[in-house]
Amino acid sequence: MRTLALCLLALATSLSAQQPPYDVFPPAEAPYYRVRYEASAKPGELIFPVNYTVWVPPGVKSLRGVIVHQHGCGEGSCKSGLTGAYDLHWQALAKKHDCALLAPSYEQPEKAECQMWCDPRNGSDAAFQKALADLGAKSGHPELAKVPWALWGHSGGGHWCGGMTILHPERVAAACLRSGVPLLEANPARPTIKAYTLPEGVSGVPIMCNLGTKEGVTVKEGRFAGAWDANVKFFTAVRGKGGLIGISVDPFTSHECGNQRYFTILWLDACLTARLPEKSGGALKPMPTKGARLAALSGTEAVPAGEFGGDKAQSLWLPNAAIAKAWAVYVKDTAIPDTTPPPAPTGLRVKDNVLTWKAEADLESGLAQFIIERDGKQIGTVPEQPKNPFGRPVFQGLQYSDTPTNPLVEMRFTDATAEAGKKHQYRVISVNTTGLKSE
Repeated sequence: MRTLALCLLALATSLSAQQPPYDVFPPAEAPYYRVRYEASAKPGELIFPVNYTVWVPPGVKSLRGVIVHQHGCGEGSCKSGLTGAYDLHWQALAKKHDCALLAPSYEQPEKAECQMWCDPRNGSDAAFQKALADLGAKSGHPELAKVPWALWGHSGGGHWCGGMTILHPERVAAACLRSGVPLLEANPARPTIKAYTLPEGVSGVPIMCNLGTKEGVTVKEGRFAGAWDANVKFFTAVRGKGGLIGISVDPFTSHECGNQRYFTILWLDACLTARLPEKSGGALKPMPTKGARLAALSGTEAVPAGEFGGDKAQSLWLPNAAIAKAWAVYVKDTAIPDTTPPPAPTGLRVKDNVLTWKAEADLESGLAQFIIERDGKQIGTVPEQPKNPFGRPVFQGLQYSDTPTNPLVEMRFTDATAEAGKKHQYRVISVNTTGLKSE
């Protein structure tokens, strides 16, 4: 294994020299902080360079946890991790629970072996925990090194989050695995993928497996067709230990993330509400079982656990009635409704006909765009036409691994039709992805 690791390191180093550098960084000024570690040649350590960027909610006195948004495999996905901590929607979840939002960016060249980072036993576990300590020191929040983790990962990132849950179940408040799960049996065709053994502690961690229907559910051929069987095997093993695990199938997508965030963030919100300690430094609370809902493996409706008539060892677990209701909508058409408007923008400034402002995302439905009014009449929107090739159009745009587009979209508008010498009154209104407007 040491020889294989050294060969892969040599290959990664060679490929890195041929690839453009990871040099398009959003600024990391407070409340953002970043650390970068170079590749290591030592056996068992990470063979790729890596950046970790964290957002700390302004004004938070003491962090209660950290939410990790982990990209997938391949150079494009790895580069998309550079903006993960800047996602306004995920920041809304983090802020609600006094959590930091952390996004790694592993500098994996396109043809290098992804397992050398997405298996945390190959050095990324140690690098991640070192980053928590170093970022804690940088941000003035040393508790970051010890708080619980809420993990979300796409593809290879799902492998990583699942692996970290298996290795450290006592640290994980909840884990959502999008289109990627850990392997529990050796695969002779992929000798670089090492199997895991499930510990007893994993049964106490709420886990959501999430994938697209075209990843083996309705489409049985192609690159991602094996995802469904892999998810079912992982689910069955965890559920067989009494694990609190469910599966949510996006009815429209393949490997892209689609509209998963509108269900995932609600699910994580419920888990964090139940499990995080009231004060930083406390132990994770057990996930309540009272009020849980169960559904059949391929079902679309969930019922109270006591009313479920099927095999509970093969039933999908959902934490409560509200999440079960959202799940039923998500697996039908992903159109989870919302009745609450987003927060109103703040800090509007006008200088030389240029408007700038600040805004927070709606926890349930994120941000789609801003409406700009002058003297009571609408004069524009930002962006003019929100885009997202993978799901609902959003203000920040979304890349393949569910992170904002790079460079980041600014909250900025130039009023090119303002009358010279005349004073105007301006107003900015937030609009969420269900079309609801702020105050």
